[in-house]
Amino acid sequence: MNLHLVLFFTRGVSLRTWAMMGMLEREIAIYLRLIANGFRVTFVTYGNAGDLEYATHVGGIEIVCNERDLPLEDYESSLSSLHERSLLDCSLIKTNQIYGAELALAIARFYKKPFVARCGYMWSKNAGLEKGYDSPEATHARSVEEKVFAAANQVMVTTEAMQRDIATRIPAVSPRVAVVPNYVDTDVFRPGISTRDEKTLLFVGRISPEKNLQSLLEAILPLQVNLILIGEGRLRSELQTRFGALDGRVTWEGNVPNAQLPHYMNEATAFVLPSLYEGHPKALLEAMACGTPVLGADSSGIRELIRHGDNGLLCGPDPAALRLGIRELLSRPDLRFTLGRNARKFVLDHYSLDKIAAIEMELLRKVADQPWDLRC
Repeated sequence: MNLHLVLFFTRGVSLRTWAMMGMLEREIAIYLRLIANGFRVTFVTYGNAGDLEYATHVGGIEIVCNERDLPLEDYESSLSSLHERSLLDCSLIKTNQIYGAELALAIARFYKKPFVARCGYMWSKNAGLEKGYDSPEATHARSVEEKVFAAANQVMVTTEAMQRDIATRIPAVSPRVAVVPNYVDTDVFRPGISTRDEKTLLFVGRISPEKNLQSLLEAILPLQVNLILIGEGRLRSELQTRFGALDGRVTWEGNVPNAQLPHYMNEATAFVLPSLYEGHPKALLEAMACGTPVLGADSSGIRELIRHGDNGLLCGPDPAALRLGIRELLSRPDLRFTLGRNARKFVLDHYSLDKIAAIEMELLRKVADQPWDLRC
């Protein structure tokens, strides 16, 4: 019998959200691989009936959503009955992130379905770094994580650092935590045939405090380079007001569909990620898969991917250090060639969609084969 996976979206997130952020193709890729290998997949989203319009774009994935356009709390309280048919029929339930995962857990318990708690980043860590370890936001996030992880049949995280964090905080959960990294479709993200613009740098990501874009913009002030910024976020207006276009050298592209990113990555001479911290940065891996030389801040989540001098360069997150790293890349075409070649091989060896999909399918089948127990 084919396994039927129900994926609960992050609280408040819709397919339209994914599409507007340019994430739709990237996020559904692994689920299309599951379908190609005999799975059924249903998305439980927070979008209204407009989400159903994406059915032709998601290749056989079933969509259930807030068709009645209920207020968020009303939708959550009635979600179990609204989507009863899909929930009764499923083999297992999985979360996309931990924000809102308590609802998925409660429904898995009610329907006696195996439960997989997946998180691409550690919610409590990000909240602690942004708001403070003892802040209400970080305290609440830790509470939710501990409840959800302790109840899950399987926990999926994207990095070994996250795995260690859970083992330290909730030792009993450790045997049920597996690392399933983010993936890259290396057939889409691959080196192009066009010549790179030797004066163009690229950034892709949210325009938010942890991305440290202010330092990158300050770094390029005295440099004769162009910078393309792809993404949206709450700091965009503030940074645009402060830096503007730097006499036409900075292009604020906004969100771009994921399928269009290889074009930008293959035209840029380097991809720069100046973040103060990351989880498991997808855009960095996608740039590396394109053979684009990468420069990253020597910070958590980045240093685990970039091997300095081998598949990229690391530097400090301050403007002066970023400027030195950029100058080194720009002045050494031989280094750029070597870094780009090694970066592509690194992603092929560790993070290709085929490899990660195989890991995930094995885990999901193992969980589905387990008898339901009171933990979930």
